[in-house]
Amino acid sequence: MAVLGSLCAGLASAQTYPNQTIKLIVPWPPGGLTDTIGRLVAQALGERLGQSVFVENRAGASGNIGTAQFVRTKPDGYTLLLASSTPNSANPHLFAQTGFDPIKDFTPITMIATAPNVLLVPANSPFQNAQQLLAAAKAKPNSITYGSAGSASSGHLAGATMATMTKVELLHVPYKGAGPALIDLMSGQINIMMDPSALPHIRGGKLRALAIPAKQRLPALPDVPTFEEATGIPNVYASAWYGLMAPAGTPRDIVDRLNREMTKLLQDPEIRNKFVNYGADIGGGSPDDFARFVVSELERYGNIIKTSGAKLE
Repeated sequence: MAVLGSLCAGLASAQTYPNQTIKLIVPWPPGGLTDTIGRLVAQALGERLGQSVFVENRAGASGNIGTAQFVRTKPDGYTLLLASSTPNSANPHLFAQTGFDPIKDFTPITMIATAPNVLLVPANSPFQNAQQLLAAAKAKPNSITYGSAGSASSGHLAGATMATMTKVELLHVPYKGAGPALIDLMSGQINIMMDPSALPHIRGGKLRALAIPAKQRLPALPDVPTFEEATGIPNVYASAWYGLMAPAGTPRDIVDRLNREMTKLLQDPEIRNKFVNYGADIGGGSPDDFARFVVSELERYGNIIKTSGAKLE
């Protein structure tokens, strides 16, 4: 009887979910790529589910505050997380306490996208290419300031990796999100930035892209060289990932329903085109695929942090 009751309860949740508004927590302030992706997914997923999905920004501590609040919510499919590489892969290696376990406290639903960082300078910067930038950094250690969305963000680790691989010393300036950092970059308050969310500003002529730390050029920026093409220095790679998660203990039937809808969503040509315009590569795959990816990224970011010597600031 107990087994039968459990099966009936699962069937009921599959048939009735969702029957109320769904909240998507984005643990960053508005203005960055995480928030942009979150809002795109919220609107498109809501249309597919026939229920409103609204974004709630809960920023702070490089994504830790919103993420820690998320893992304490009821695992019923009505509170989801726009997970990303900073809180879910990097922060556990840099913060003594994050407020969550990066594996045990989450139920992965699907990978959404990955996006390489772009080496950026203001439009009026004297640096016309990456070699000029590195030459100036070598001539005057710590004279070049680089901003990021916050300590442990993909931009922070990208800058630290670049500094390590090129043997230069850069001064890191962490912000509370990519949006504020990009504003200061455009106004010349900081010299450079590594970030995946600046394509609109590049196209608008407010920022200039010098190089992309990736294995190949970005389709959205075909004229911008890879870091190796620009400097001759190989293996300087830095990217961010974004995915959809539920709290640990969320029923599998709800997870599977969300995965099916996300799979269809990510295959939509209009959605795919938007991701290309963001400079991102579409993800996808099963919940189990995403779970394995999360484990591997946690290990990879641990190695990046150890090699680069990145620290909280």
